[in-house]
Amino acid sequence: MKALVLKDLKQPYALEECDELAAGPGEVVVSLKAAAFNRRDYWITQGMYPGIKLPVIPGSDGSGIVSGVGEGVDPSWMDREVIINPGMDWGNNEKVQDEQFHILGMPMDGTFAEQVVVPVSQLHDKPQHLSWTEAAALPLAGVTAYRVVFTQGQLQSGQHVLITGVGGGVATFALQYAIAAGAKVTVTSSSEGKRNFAGKLGAVAGYDYRADDWGQQLVAEHGCPDLIIDSAGGDGYRTLLEVAAPGGRIVNYGATAGPPAKMDLFKVFWKQLQLIGSTMGSPGDFGAMLLFVRENQLKPMIDKVVKLEDANEHLETMTTSDQFGKLVLEIA
Repeated sequence: MKALVLKDLKQPYALEECDELAAGPGEVVVSLKAAAFNRRDYWITQGMYPGIKLPVIPGSDGSGIVSGVGEGVDPSWMDREVIINPGMDWGNNEKVQDEQFHILGMPMDGTFAEQVVVPVSQLHDKPQHLSWTEAAALPLAGVTAYRVVFTQGQLQSGQHVLITGVGGGVATFALQYAIAAGAKVTVTSSSEGKRNFAGKLGAVAGYDYRADDWGQQLVAEHGCPDLIIDSAGGDGYRTLLEVAAPGGRIVNYGATAGPPAKMDLFKVFWKQLQLIGSTMGSPGDFGAMLLFVRENQLKPMIDKVVKLEDANEHLETMTTSDQFGKLVLEIA
């Protein structure tokens, strides 16, 4: 089978011919039709991710057809169209992942290949309204956004949600989910194009977070958000504390700008704010996310699709974060 292999850090993927895969007990082989990039894949190439072991076939997201089943697996899985839940060994506590939790594509080989082996427990039927590329774009970012918006963020219809840094996979899913749930959505981005595109998807306003007064503009024009979804942190976190509604929630699923230089705890306790962390999602979140996507007939926003052999184009795109939505690989 053909596969992309990461052999060294800060180097392009190498397209190689690898051995065909076989399923062990409780496992299946999925012949992949499409796979998708996540920010995680880029961080791994840069050595900015824990537990890196090379060489590895990267990739967490994938959709395809079951082409092999191992001992103990129901043979009815054969030839079914599936997507893969990339979150492995979450554990029994819905509130937090277990220490053994890991994600497909590091350290175990992932989906940037013609085949992948996964436990049968990670399989779900592909939503029929999604194409192969759309289905591949959904899993990791989709479940992360679902947990942020609903499980941790507890968003309700009619509430105001602010999503920072719109354009990335998780933020874009969060935008789609919140709109489908009947929320009023505002966004931030340094890109006017991304702010405008968010408006076409249903956001009522977009703000350039580089402007000193963007928070004042937001509150004056649309009021204080009940829920803020953020992946940046950094010094801009100060403004989030200022604009959050009394009793509001701020959910963080990343900290790309690093920790805030200082935290105004007076605002936190006086406004009765809830500061909440979130990452990936449990198997329960994944199932609920698929149900929500099916019921609302949602489709992932895809920025660009390339062939497996052209995957390094997506790495280049990720160095500048120019994309709006997901970067997808067409495999077969």
